[in-house]
Amino acid sequence: MAPLLEVRGLEAFYGTTQALFGIDFELQEGGITALLGANGAGKTTTLRALSQAVRTRGTIRFGGTAIEGRATEDVVRMGVAHVPDGRGTFTALSVEENLRLGAYARRDKAGTAADMERMYQRFPRLKERRAQQAGTLSGGEQQMLAISRALMLKPRLLLLDEPSFGLAPLIVAEIFDILGEINREDGVSMLLVEQNAALALELAGHAYLLETGRIALSGPSEAIRRDEAVRKAYLGY
Repeated sequence: MAPLLEVRGLEAFYGTTQALFGIDFELQEGGITALLGANGAGKTTTLRALSQAVRTRGTIRFGGTAIEGRATEDVVRMGVAHVPDGRGTFTALSVEENLRLGAYARRDKAGTAADMERMYQRFPRLKERRAQQAGTLSGGEQQMLAISRALMLKPRLLLLDEPSFGLAPLIVAEIFDILGEINREDGVSMLLVEQNAALALELAGHAYLLETGRIALSGPSEAIRRDEAVRKAYLGY
């Protein structure tokens, strides 16, 4: 079976500065893949490259269709939703207004309303705060809102950038449990960038380790988690 996402020879640039150097990776339909590495390794840049938010060279195929050279909004319409680092909510809008904006590309009003209720079922705190301004939510609630807003697009692929950053351990555990549930029940594929390698390897089935813009290692998450030399050399635990 062809992969949902196939990346070959991907390079990325910020102006004249190159951040990715010909990386190759893929992600299977319905799978969760983790991108791991130290700060500055190129993890966030990889997600931005997939969204065509930075200048790239190389091949990116999603569902068999080329992404490279498309506008970011076209990539979104193809079914790729990006939850950036720093949450990315519209802080001046209410929780419900944020969710409605997430569904801007959809035309199925009944389906949109049903999916909003599903978000509220998965994240009951958002329902309690549906009329509250997003900027007044706690960090964990803002992350829940950012994930929910991305899911309102009904994506095939969810790009997650550091969903645990700055959150209390109990909130992180809750969010990661729900991400696993979304993957299992809704079949949403996920590409996860996460500084907490142990947490990411528990959720993901496959992982790639980035080092200074290059793939240093890849393999099943369980094998990487069990390899003490790899953990000490690349993951810091």
